[in-house]
Amino acid sequence: MNDIIIPLIERLDKIESLIKKTTTNKSKLMTLKDVAEYSSLSQMSVRRAIQKGILKPFKDTGKKLFRKDDVDRWLNK
Repeated sequence: MNDIIIPLIERLDKIESLIKKTTTNKSKLMTLKDVAEYSSLSQMSVRRAIQKGILKPFKDTGKKLFRKDDVDRWLNK
């Protein structure tokens, strides 16, 4: 039984570390909808922050995209 459990635990640890790496990726791009969900604010509130120049999109033409670290900085102000 232990010879099955130990490799299973090792594989689960590897999976967990891979998940942590992908979820903590600071360069992840987010849409306006993603930012609203992530910040627990409405999309209109996010749009107001953009209009005021408080939050700047990474890509402004077409679909607005935001870097996760920029959103985090905006939320921590």
